[in-house]
Amino acid sequence: MSKKKKKDRNILGRVLTVFKEHPSKSFNYKQISAKLNTGDTKKRNAIIKALGQLNAQKIIKQTDTGKYVLLANKKDYIEGTLEMTSSGNAYLLMPEDEEDIFIARRNTYRALDGDRVLVYQIRKRNNGKREGEVVEILERASQDYIGILDRKKDFGFVNTRASRIFTDFFIEKEELKNYEHGDKVIVHFKDWPKRASSPFGTIIKSFGKPGDLDTEMHAIMFEYGFPDAFSPEVELFAQQLDLGIDPKEISKRKDFRNKTTFTIDPITAKDFDDALSFTPLSNGKTEIGIHIADVSHYVQPNSILDEEAYKRATSVYLVDRVVPMLPEVLSNKACSLRPQEEKYTFSAVFIVNDKMQIEKEWFGKTVILSDHRFSYEEVQYILDSGEPKVSQEVSLNKKEYKVSKEIFTAINKLDTFAKILRKKRMSNGALSFDRVEVKFNLDQENNPESIFFKSSRDAHKMVEEFMLLANRRVAEFIGKQKPIKRFVYRVHDLPDKDKLANLKTIANNLGYKLNLETKKVNNSLNNLLKETHGQKEQELIDTLTIRCMSKAVYTTDNIGHYGLAFNYYTHFTSPIRRYPDVLVHRLLELYMQGQEKTNPEVLEEACTHSSNREQLATKAERDSIKYMQVKFMQDKIDQCFDGLISGVTDRGMYVEIIENKCEGMVKVSEIKGDYFTYNEKSHSLVGDRTNKIYQLGDPVRVIVKKADLIKRQLDFILEEQKE
Repeated sequence: MSKKKKKDRNILGRVLTVFKEHPSKSFNYKQISAKLNTGDTKKRNAIIKALGQLNAQKIIKQTDTGKYVLLANKKDYIEGTLEMTSSGNAYLLMPEDEEDIFIARRNTYRALDGDRVLVYQIRKRNNGKREGEVVEILERASQDYIGILDRKKDFGFVNTRASRIFTDFFIEKEELKNYEHGDKVIVHFKDWPKRASSPFGTIIKSFGKPGDLDTEMHAIMFEYGFPDAFSPEVELFAQQLDLGIDPKEISKRKDFRNKTTFTIDPITAKDFDDALSFTPLSNGKTEIGIHIADVSHYVQPNSILDEEAYKRATSVYLVDRVVPMLPEVLSNKACSLRPQEEKYTFSAVFIVNDKMQIEKEWFGKTVILSDHRFSYEEVQYILDSGEPKVSQEVSLNKKEYKVSKEIFTAINKLDTFAKILRKKRMSNGALSFDRVEVKFNLDQENNPESIFFKSSRDAHKMVEEFMLLANRRVAEFIGKQKPIKRFVYRVHDLPDKDKLANLKTIANNLGYKLNLETKKVNNSLNNLLKETHGQKEQELIDTLTIRCMSKAVYTTDNIGHYGLAFNYYTHFTSPIRRYPDVLVHRLLELYMQGQEKTNPEVLEEACTHSSNREQLATKAERDSIKYMQVKFMQDKIDQCFDGLISGVTDRGMYVEIIENKCEGMVKVSEIKGDYFTYNEKSHSLVGDRTNKIYQLGDPVRVIVKKADLIKRQLDFILEEQKE
């Protein structure tokens, strides 16, 4: 191509860019010249020529003498949210039934991850996929980002490339202040001048040095929008609440203080949401009380405390700390159902027969006095031992002591009832995943000394079944009333059909059956999970089954809970740590008083907000676990471990070490001896020449190559390919 033609194309493209950046505005050649900073006659003549060419090509049209506007169909412009990749390329996220639009890095127009943008569809790429370019940034997703300060003499950069923010932030000299080189900081977006390669930023806070425990935990909290402290105004408001037990208030409530009552929680818990009471009746029946902290008594609508609880929506449980939804004076004290303290509660009370059939139920405000606080380990020991005492190894105070005969009888009888409830639930098609939680033994500095796994035993299942019972019956109590009342439901949609079909194909290839034609697909799924339990295919089948499932969310539109096989379900049992439970308590009390004034739009908005915050909290918790796992593996570089392939992508395969469940990646570029291609349907990497297959769930031996605390990332190589 001649230099002249190349020059003509350049000016043509620059002129067109002006129109695309302002698709609804008209321009004459003088205005275009000003936009492009071209003042001499020669360049102005080139612009006039370019306008004539674009007009002839019907890309622009003349609206007035010498004025032109972009001639493009409105359907060529699409608004949406941008998702960046680490390379700087991006995708405009489209609805599920539409393909995302690819945007090359050169066409992102200084947009950042999550920004709301206007995109012009350019064309289809060689592979048939749509491509576009950003022409306008409608709304920035965030103004604050996390990065590492690279401090120079007269300026600095904040490197944010550990996330999807592909660019650095330029920091002017006067903005550097006393921040130190290498600090992990929050940088505030100031501006991105057109001629600048990086946006300009202001540092507003330093977390400290990267890799440090407190630094990384605070960074995780900030990244997902969870503040590390309550404002002085919120703390003061909570401190000034009347937290005492008022005889007048007690007189309005049902009194359970003389009934056998206890809490069962993790050994490290401080916020006790729920308690169980057990009362044998003279007619051979049993009264079971499920008592939940009455948070709504203290957290009144539209108060500063309510606004803060709504904003947070959930408590976040990181490995070494809790980020609570409510100030400690409420979460760990006034609302926590601590032993030998009178507490206000909201209760679900059931009269049942020996077959755990409910003959009578009651919901309402109560007052309780918990007799005892148990850990799950203590209750499990009671169930296993058959004796009314707790062993030295599991007791809270490190002494062997006896529990009362009443409590011993209550725990064993409740366990029997729970097994009946669980059996019925499973026969109705509830799904059961045998998943374990990763836990850490921390030293005095909160460094991980060892990793252990927490699995669900009878003590956990007992509490779970009665919480499920209370949640279900409360939802049914409101949901079945006529006329229909607005309520907060916890729903779980049907599995993804295409993913189920893929699971069936893989299961069949492995010699297992999955019947998708039956009305109770869940029963067939449970049989598959049961048959593969303990087999080499378990990891593959468990992972693919979970990937078939939808996410459970909060909504006022009840569609039932697929995974639990309940037609009605809500969250009633954890108001200290979940805002939807507070809403459920308020609505339940409102409807029981005969009032029905609710704002459906506001209620649905609260449901959506709570669902989003829950998902962010889950990500934050996973990131804190990942950090601790990487920290635990730092002194194990070059050591070899048995693992299972836990994920496969076109970039490589994730491997989870069997003995500690630490997960890292073997990059496809690190697999020698062949060129490996990702097979999405079989979840595998396949060697082009050797046909060697690495499939999800396969056992492999890996060597730890790198443990990066800042990126919270482990890199492995295969032992078989060690040089």
